[in-house]
Amino acid sequence: MSQNKQIEVQCDPITGLCKIPDFEINDTAIVWNNDEELFYIGDPMCSWCWGISPQINALQRYATKEHIKFNLIMGGLRPGGGQEWDESFKQYLKHHWQQVSKRSGQPFSFSLFEKDAFNYDTEPACRAVVTARTLAPEKTLTFYELIQYYFYATSKDPKQLEFYKPICETLDIDFKVFSDNFNSKSIKAATKADFIKSRDLGIQGFPSVVFRQKDKLYVIARGYTEFDALKTSILKLKRKND
Repeated sequence: MSQNKQIEVQCDPITGLCKIPDFEINDTAIVWNNDEELFYIGDPMCSWCWGISPQINALQRYATKEHIKFNLIMGGLRPGGGQEWDESFKQYLKHHWQQVSKRSGQPFSFSLFEKDAFNYDTEPACRAVVTARTLAPEKTLTFYELIQYYFYATSKDPKQLEFYKPICETLDIDFKVFSDNFNSKSIKAATKADFIKSRDLGIQGFPSVVFRQKDKLYVIARGYTEFDALKTSILKLKRKND
């Protein structure tokens, strides 16, 4: 995808789903390695993904308890950014952030909108998560959540490498190793592979959760969904397919 292409994103305040245009689809069949697994598809700079964060955290804890593999896939909300940072775009974002905060209770800082310029490019933040997943897979979701916190609650810029230093320090990840990997061609390719995989799973909006049993995929969340509803959907599918 061109880094200069403007990505139009539409977020629904009712469903809590941010839809995006189609991305290229991979023709290679996905090979499944477990009988059951969960896929959470999101983007660190997707406001509804920040809103659903406590629910996803609870989902991961549940998956661990039930021995269900949990996968965090980067969807790529605005890879490359490019949308003009004008008053209209600022008001559009601010309005959605207020809606997310009201529904989810998650904290937001609005000082980002005081900046004269800002490129809402979500690829670096997604790439940082893929980097963390490569270096410390067990810490991936926490790393993702800390990106969300520093961006949404403190208005820091995830496009800057130094943004990730305190996160690495908090999670005991070597920042030098992280930096080298973050800028590598292999991690950039792996990040793009995540974007493609999310579309291979049939996802065109975030946040989304997919539950897989053998070769069947079930979308159990399209947009903001409480943990109890996610758990109920999983249990119903397990009973149905037993």
